Amino acid sequence: MKKIVMVAVLGLFVSAASGLAQTVYDGAKLTGKDLNGTARFVGMGGAMGALGGDISTIGTNPAGIGLYRSSDIMTSFGFSSYGSESKYLGSKWNSDKNRASFDNIGFVFSSKIGNTTPLRYVNFGFNYHKAKSFYKNMEMNGDLGNYSQAFLMASLSDGISNWGNPFDTNDIGWLSAVGYEGYVISPSLTTTQNEFPYKDKEGNQVVDNEGKPLFYDYDYYNTIVPDGVSPYARFHSEERGGIDQYDFNIAFNFNDRFYFGVTIGAYDVNYRKSYFYGEDMGKGDDYSISSENRINGAGWDAKFGFILRPMEDSPLRLGLAIHTPTFYKLTYTTRAAIQSNIWYVNNETGEEFQEHLSYDTYYELNNKDMKSEFELRTPWTYNLSIGYTVGSNLALGAEYEYQDYSKMAFYYPEGDKMEYESEEAKINNKGVSTFRIGAEYKVIPEFALR
Repeated sequence: MKKIVMVAVLGLFVSAASGLAQTVYDGAKLTGKDLNGTARFVGMGGAMGALGGDISTIGTNPAGIGLYRSSDIMTSFGFSSYGSESKYLGSKWNSDKNRASFDNIGFVFSSKIGNTTPLRYVNFGFNYHKAKSFYKNMEMNGDLGNYSQAFLMASLSDGISNWGNPFDTNDIGWLSAVGYEGYVISPSLTTTQNEFPYKDKEGNQVVDNEGKPLFYDYDYYNTIVPDGVSPYARFHSEERGGIDQYDFNIAFNFNDRFYFGVTIGAYDVNYRKSYFYGEDMGKGDDYSISSENRINGAGWDAKFGFILRPMEDSPLRLGLAIHTPTFYKLTYTTRAAIQSNIWYVNNETGEEFQEHLSYDTYYELNNKDMKSEFELRTPWTYNLSIGYTVGSNLALGAEYEYQDYSKMAFYYPEGDKMEYESEEAKINNKGVSTFRIGAEYKVIPEFALR
């Protein structure tokens, strides 16, 4: 067996090796959010938690809706340019795409209580916005040197003697399973007698050159990669979908100096990733794997926010917001297919012949995807902000946000914690601090620079 060493290209496929187990990568992907919302909010870098008065603050500091003194409705659109760059052995590949997007639509209903009562306004708001976009392409190819993804397949298979239907269990990763079904890997052969005789297609016992019977040794697996050959790898992936966020808010204005708001958020997750990976060993031996993975589901969270004007005659505002974890219920589905072209030598005649093999999990499972249901809890979010206005022309905002990604946790649908996945999240993640700063200058009431 060759030494297993993970290089950059192979590292792209580690998450596939764990079968249907949820990964740290999945959790981190769903936890983060894009800077998105109204043109004003995006133009100021999202640093409006203490300034308020914008529909997009419904998702950062809910108290910002309390600054409205009249009802409002708004929507915004965007145009984005997505690009990715990959480098390997001095070569570079770029994948750039442009697309239009519908970013948000929302309204605020402002209800005035009175001018002399401590409670001046009670406002209600709703906003939809695209919290996350997964739109990305990636491409890479090149020689792998002395390494191959097939070595990873073999390493994951060592010790497996009863494959059964590996796609109906979490005990066997599908990467090794498709490698086995596509004959990219196979158990080693030994002359030590055991319960697994090696027989040909006619059911006859196969012997070695010395006439000794051969047996399968499932403790070690071989690959189709010949010694000394550097496979040429090709990789292409596409990611699509996003997270839609729906926020429902109520906010209160006390004496035009203290604002309090609560937002209940609902999330709709639609993520799809498809990829193709192939290796060519030369001399006609090659294989390719294609896969499509989806994560769909829904979640909810709650956000609480405060804004305080500490000095009555000063426009200085201080903000604080706390977001609960987002409680997701998700379904992970995947399908995979392998195609291989392998040259064999007839032990009796010495004649070489090529076999074309293919295997598709979707059809083998009677037109079904491999599926796993799980729950994800993202970390708590803490947000501190400060805002200041100069007259009616200049607004300045800054905020700091903290999330401890190591606190994300995975759960089974029955509610039991997925200990391994949650522990991996704890080991591999850490706290993330985000700083935002923004400014707006109104040249004239109808035109502003941000």
